Amino acid sequence: MFWIDDAILDGGILLFLGVITSKISARYGVPMLVLFLGLGMLAGSEGFGGIEFEDYELAHAVGSLALAIILFDGGLETTATSIRSAWKPSLVLATLGVLITSIVTGLAASWILNIPILHGMLLGSIVGSTDAAAVFSVLRSGGFALPPKLGSTLEIESGSNDPMAIFMTIGCIEMLKPGADVGWGGGLILMFFTQMIVGGLVGIAFGYIAVWLTNRLHLDTAGLYPLLATGMGLITFGLASYLGGSGFLAVYVAGIVIGNSKVVFKRGTLLFHNALAWLAQIAMFIVLGLLSFPSSLIAVGWQSIGIAIVLILIARPIAVAVCMAPFGFRWNEMALASWGGLKGAVPITLATFPLLFDIDEASLVFNVVFFVVVLSALVQGWSLPWAAKKLGLDQPMPPSAPVQLEINSLRNVEGDILDYTIEETSPAAGKLVSQLNLPDGITIALIARNEQFIPPRGKTQILAGDHVIVVVRTGAGEGTNAIFSAPHETETAPTTSPAPEA
Repeated sequence: MFWIDDAILDGGILLFLGVITSKISARYGVPMLVLFLGLGMLAGSEGFGGIEFEDYELAHAVGSLALAIILFDGGLETTATSIRSAWKPSLVLATLGVLITSIVTGLAASWILNIPILHGMLLGSIVGSTDAAAVFSVLRSGGFALPPKLGSTLEIESGSNDPMAIFMTIGCIEMLKPGADVGWGGGLILMFFTQMIVGGLVGIAFGYIAVWLTNRLHLDTAGLYPLLATGMGLITFGLASYLGGSGFLAVYVAGIVIGNSKVVFKRGTLLFHNALAWLAQIAMFIVLGLLSFPSSLIAVGWQSIGIAIVLILIARPIAVAVCMAPFGFRWNEMALASWGGLKGAVPITLATFPLLFDIDEASLVFNVVFFVVVLSALVQGWSLPWAAKKLGLDQPMPPSAPVQLEINSLRNVEGDILDYTIEETSPAAGKLVSQLNLPDGITIALIARNEQFIPPRGKTQILAGDHVIVVVRTGAGEGTNAIFSAPHETETAPTTSPAPEA
């Protein structure tokens, strides 16, 4: 057999096991991040698989590519409503919050590990940011929902705080490199603002370019539209990095622009990238798991637990209190935001930087970071639904519609398909279709009730719990939310599905 044959077999087995472990996560609440990392560790040189892997440069490359894909998918699913409600506290948390967390954790790490302060600050900088893959995974598939503003703040923070973490990590490395003569002066400050500004501008520009191209290329095959979006996302990442900006921020912003625009074959694109993000997440955490040596992790276990305690119970809460209190968040919301500062692939990927630059104590930093990430994901990720319930912040997940209707045209169609879940307080609950007085251009296409499809007639009664699928001609949808949404929903965001592909 050729080596590629063995590699395909091993990759297929690991991917299969990665998918299967998601059922364990759903049933027992174990964070998928921990399961995927554990799977990689079991497949590694000290596990049952015996796979020898110690290529930190390749692991960094895999992690960067996977994170770009995950952030792009996260941006596609981030609504404009959540951006408007949470961008201010999210931006403060993504910058000042990371700085405070890194400093407090770095000072503690220096004392606990008995290493120079600068090495401690390097470790603190690496674990200072929350991880998009971990946060998206727990908040979007954890079986519970948070208040909209709080959930949006945590998601947007995790998607936009990488530039600050990278800035601080690179700054510490530059000062630790042999013969370095670099301070926290103009060069590093300029790098940070370049990362933020260039990354944001490139993301916005290429997001709109992607929308324009998608709607005008008139591709003849539906399957090419998701690939077009993927290509534009990767170009956005690469160009932003080439220009000195943050590729991670750029690809996240581009995803937000595309996800909140009307584009051809939108639903198919969203489904494709959701699957691609899962593939990236499985691959990334398994590869990072392969890098670890359980014996080395055990050797730094007690010190890592001490650093994790400071990070979780002291550094993050201080940062959250400073950054969120001015925006009117309640104490229980800030407590949950503190507990929801999940760590994941970003810290482990950043922890490969000191190894690549041959910094003193690099192996120690990597092992401690890995241990802290696993502990954070296991303790915080596992208990986040419980914490939300105890703090009175857990909300039931909206029931998923048993059917979805979509337009499979590869051209623009002047209309939308909206999906409403009827609550007891909805104005439409208990009324006949004929009593709704629907405006011209709005038609109920289908009513799904339990496992039944009900063709709408004038005498059909709409009940609480029904899923009502409405076809709306462009420009005729004003007032639709007021008819089908509960009053509290119309004050925040429409409870409709994403605009379908047209």
